[in-house]
Amino acid sequence: MKRYFYTPIFALLILLVINGCQKKDIDPTPIPPTPRDSVPVAKAPADTTITLPVNSVTLSGSGTDATGHIVGYLWSQISGPAEAAIVDESSRTATFSGLIAGTYTIQFEVIDNNGLTGLANFSIIVKPVQMVTLTLQPANNQGESNVGIWNGADWSNHTSVEEPISAWTKDGTPTVIRNLLKFDLSSIPANATIVKADLQLYSDTIPLNGDLVHANAGTDNSVLIQQVATNWDPASLTWFNQPAGLTANQVIIPSTTQPFLNVDMDVKGLIASMVSSGANYGFKLQLKNEVEYTSRIFCSSYYSDASRHPKLVVQYIKN
Repeated sequence: MKRYFYTPIFALLILLVINGCQKKDIDPTPIPPTPRDSVPVAKAPADTTITLPVNSVTLSGSGTDATGHIVGYLWSQISGPAEAAIVDESSRTATFSGLIAGTYTIQFEVIDNNGLTGLANFSIIVKPVQMVTLTLQPANNQGESNVGIWNGADWSNHTSVEEPISAWTKDGTPTVIRNLLKFDLSSIPANATIVKADLQLYSDTIPLNGDLVHANAGTDNSVLIQQVATNWDPASLTWFNQPAGLTANQVIIPSTTQPFLNVDMDVKGLIASMVSSGANYGFKLQLKNEVEYTSRIFCSSYYSDASRHPKLVVQYIKN
């Protein structure tokens, strides 16, 4: 008797039909993954250098975000020689002030619309003051001359070995002598900040004027140091065409009872005015009270000992 196995074959056919139907229902197009929000990129300013006395700087930063946009900024100091003041610290542009010499590390932060942040650091380098010291002590200074009057006539001396600032008599007739003294300040920039200026004058220990023994004489021998008001030519200078002195910023050498006394006078205000105005016509020195038998006699740039020539020391900052 023959046996037929119809049931297993029939079942296999059903499985093949089912599998074929399932394959037709699958979508062959891949589903892309959901994009992730990117972190923003902060672009800080380049390292910046300033030199005191400039003590503030204004800088700008920026940021980018591939999947969003920048909505906020924040500047902060990480390190430095002192705490800087930051103005507009939550803006794209900020100002850093109150800086002192040293290096500041600054952090710049950007924030995107999803609250993510990007950071970048940079440095502010603050250099110390560039102080320049100028020492002038010329010999045979063409910008130095005495102007004097005696017996109603000009008694000026353009190459005297001393600066006899005095009121005296000669052969019983009154004399008065003043001094003009100019230094070359052309190397100082007009916008420089004058920090200090000292005029040093040295008593003549072998005076050729006055009582011929003492450099200093008189009850009140104080001396005015003024800025010369107008230009003058030493070759043609006389008592009668001498330029006037300005009272602004004038300095007074105090009176003394000592027979000899070197002086070191602060003339910062006078030098600052000469430099800023570009009108350097020098100093005018004269007795505050031109009373007979009063003197202050100093060595001039024609004196034999170069160390006793008039000296001007100026300290300034290049701006």
